[in-house]
Parts: sequence; structure tokens; C-alpha cells
Amino acid sequence: MKEEISTKKAPGAIGPYSQAVKAGAFVYVSGQLPINAATGEMPADIKAQTAQSIENIKAILEEAGGSLDNVVKTTVLLADMSLFGPMNEVYGEYFKAVYPARAAFAVKELPKQALVEIEAVAFI
Repeated sequence: MKEEISTKKAPGAIGPYSQAVKAGAFVYVSGQLPINAATGEMPADIKAQTAQSIENIKAILEEAGGSLDNVVKTTVLLADMSLFGPMNEVYGEYFKAVYPARAAFAVKELPKQALVEIEAVAFI
């Protein structure tokens, strides 16, 4: 059985997908762009964008009854691999040992010209 997870504290889906889906004990969080749900604004720099993307994930997981401590896997999409260092610095402020498994990729382009998008899988 699967259940849609949705909160107004994170940007709404802009297509035919859910912010997150809970299936059993797992919550699959869709890729989160660094958009502030309250203002619709996106910060300009990679550090602030990384923080906003993770804050969006945090809000969705809290709606599902969890927290960032429940994250077991993330995927980070970057507009350019030169952004990896500053992204990783902010990422490390949010996730503590035992760290989630992670993959990071540079992609040709992200929606809305974002510099980063992050998806997550959590065990709650």
C-alpha cells in the first residue's frame, strides 16, 4: 500500500508526481528544488540553494512523521561538478553519522535554472 505525503511547507509538485510517497516503512521524497514554499523564491548561490533543498526534504519528512535522521539514501543533482565542494559543506551540516548513502551527478540542466536538486529515501 502506498500513501501520498504532502505539505505546504515545501514547494508543491509541478507535474504528475507527489512530493513524497510512503510505501511500508520507506518514504521516497521527490527531487527538491531550492524553492522557498512561502515566498516562491530561489536563493542565488549554491550554499543557500543546498540548504533550501534540504529544508524542503526535512519539511516533507516531518509531515511523514520522520526527520533527516531517517534518511538512508540521497541523490544530488548539480548544474556543474565545480559546485560539489560548497554543496558538500552545507550537506554535512544537515546529515550526521551514520551518513546516508549518496550519489552525486552533474546534469546538463535543472528545472528553473536551479544549481542543485536533491531527492531522498528515508526509513521511518
